[in-house]
Amino acid sequence: MDKQPAQSAYLQAYEYIRDNILNGGYPRGMKLVEERLAEELGMSRTPIRESIRKLEQEGLIKHKKVVNPTAADLYDMFQVRMLLEGYSARCAASYMDEAALAKLQECITIARQGPEEETMRANQLFHELIVQASNNPLMIDIIDKMQSMIYLFRKTVVYHKRPHLLDEHQQIYEAIVRHDGDEAERLMKAHLQADLDFSLRFIR
Repeated sequence: MDKQPAQSAYLQAYEYIRDNILNGGYPRGMKLVEERLAEELGMSRTPIRESIRKLEQEGLIKHKKVVNPTAADLYDMFQVRMLLEGYSARCAASYMDEAALAKLQECITIARQGPEEETMRANQLFHELIVQASNNPLMIDIIDKMQSMIYLFRKTVVYHKRPHLLDEHQQIYEAIVRHDGDEAERLMKAHLQADLDFSLRFIR
């Protein structure tokens, strides 16, 4: 069997299912049926099965159903983010170079001025740049595997316009520029705690 077409089918299926979950095309709690998805996409069940397995690893699917995250799920995810991104912000205050700092400020500017989809992308990049400043491949990989779940809750805070979101990004940026690691870490943890508190309102 040619591996390239098989890989292409898997990637197509993965992106199709993931995007439908993230954009609300597949509502939370919906059961995903391999046969139906295979028919919908015009492919065999094998790439569908592999895609579902990967999305289960990423936390978007559980027992072949689209996740309906509980408050406990949200607490767990944000605790990990606070630890890793808080530490990364501390590292950024010591090690982030001028080019990355300029990109951080650009992310804030774009997020303030752009439509919601641009704000989403700019906010994601802001956090990614800070995580990359940890220079710890394992930490970067852990956060990367959480990106799909993070997207769901980033969408909540952006589309429902959480107050002070971008002001907090600016404060984190300024602490990093001052090389104040303690303050950068404190501000990042407080920022994520505010995201958590806001997102919990839409679960309870």
